[in-house]
Amino acid sequence: MPRIDVYLNTLIKFGATRVVLNSNANVALEFPTGTRYGSQSTPHEALVALLEEIAPPATMTAIRTGRVQVFPHTHLAKVYSIEVTPSGPTWAVSMGLAPTTRGAAVGHPSDDGLKIERHNYADAAEPAAVKGRAAAAPAGLKLDPPGSLLGGAAAAPAGPPPVAVPAEPEPHASVSVKHRMEQLLLDMLKAKASDLHVSTGSPPFVRVDGEMKHLPGDHEAFTAHTLQEQLYEITPEKNRIEYEQRNDTDFAHSIPGVARFRANLFKDRKGPGAVFRQIPFKILSPEQLGLPKGVLELCNLTKGLVVVTGPTGSGKSTTLATLIDYVNVHRKDHIITIEDPIEFVHENKGCLINQREVHSHTRSFKDALRAALREDPDIVLVGEMRDLETIAIAVETAETGHLVFGTLHTTTAPSTVDRVIDQFPSDRQEQVRQMLAESLRGVIAQTLCRKVGGGRVAAYEVLMGSSAVSNLIRERKTFQLFSMMQTGKAQGMMTMNDSLIELVKKGLVEPQEAYMKAVNKAEFKGLLAREGHKVVAAD
Repeated sequence: MPRIDVYLNTLIKFGATRVVLNSNANVALEFPTGTRYGSQSTPHEALVALLEEIAPPATMTAIRTGRVQVFPHTHLAKVYSIEVTPSGPTWAVSMGLAPTTRGAAVGHPSDDGLKIERHNYADAAEPAAVKGRAAAAPAGLKLDPPGSLLGGAAAAPAGPPPVAVPAEPEPHASVSVKHRMEQLLLDMLKAKASDLHVSTGSPPFVRVDGEMKHLPGDHEAFTAHTLQEQLYEITPEKNRIEYEQRNDTDFAHSIPGVARFRANLFKDRKGPGAVFRQIPFKILSPEQLGLPKGVLELCNLTKGLVVVTGPTGSGKSTTLATLIDYVNVHRKDHIITIEDPIEFVHENKGCLINQREVHSHTRSFKDALRAALREDPDIVLVGEMRDLETIAIAVETAETGHLVFGTLHTTTAPSTVDRVIDQFPSDRQEQVRQMLAESLRGVIAQTLCRKVGGGRVAAYEVLMGSSAVSNLIRERKTFQLFSMMQTGKAQGMMTMNDSLIELVKKGLVEPQEAYMKAVNKAEFKGLLAREGHKVVAAD
């Protein structure tokens, strides 16, 4: 791996827009909210060495003669713009993502000597200033100590150059907000909350680790007029119209460099209200989520239906985003997502991804799903299988050679099968049962538990498609699917109780919390007793 990729990994890790290396100076990461500096510097020789690994010889010649050069570099299937600005004995290297490229090659010799042409990157950021960076840092940002400068004669390190690891910027600090509601969203992030609730006649509330609390700070109760005024500041025009017609609407709102938020506006007996759910820019890895290994095998399928289920707020969107990102990295396919609204944003990695938002890019889930069949997809994600027609098209799509991911609001894997079949009229249920028996490849039911020490962790129930599972569905014996999960651990299956007891054994979840989340509480109480734990029954 070229040494410059270490810096690009740091850029990706912290969600920065650019990383800037200056000879004998501290490494800088640029964010929309300002610039952060690391405490380690890059010797000039090290800077030259890492450029020599990736830049064409003609480009290096031009740099050494004092010419500014820009050239592309591919890392993790993405193209980055590498801009080098030589200034006497020191160089500055600015690196950022180049979404699209156009222009000539880096350089080519001619009869008049070496002629170097600058690349022109559409939508690429302008090169940052290379002199006086510390003086130009935005006000209010805490900078790392500059450290002593290493002279140009410093020897290049044998291994990769030192990498700046700046503290990740606090989402609520040094961010310029345009609207009053955005300040509440920043305060919500500062409180490490997942949701912000604003209601007429009440001060703002937040959900922290699953519990509702007052938003810290001196906040007065909203009046109907004040709250609607603040909500309308960030509500798109089409959603204002929908809200006034239907008294509720959904949309996504983004604070650049901080996070995206899924918003639902509604009216109750007192007046307007809204709930904002945080959608991080960063997609968690399967390891960070604690996904069972068997679940990742579903990402290798070429056709079939995979359903992620659970109550509202159980992390279904996060799980789906992780699965799609895993496919995006490990496969070369075309993925279409249909969401309301678009939550996690996916960039093309190994796959081409088209994300469509209901009411913005299509009229409904069923319309977008029907159209997707003419758009050459390999994988289709249906954000919510809300109605009979959407479910029917999803099942048909899975049966005709596509991999379909979808969500339902059921609590267990076996009940998901019954829920899908029961959506249909009685005269169609037998046909749907046969189709589902053939197409169902997996059901992942999940719930979130409060974690010991703060935060939340997911518990999973996994039903994997197999010939035995297909037979039970076909023969109307879905009540036996629970036993199938108990005996199918070798196939990657697990029950919710198995997952919960494992979290208790690892010390991640308190026994009482796990008991409250269990569906089959009588059985789970026995499992806890065998581990030496006692709980207070809810009833």
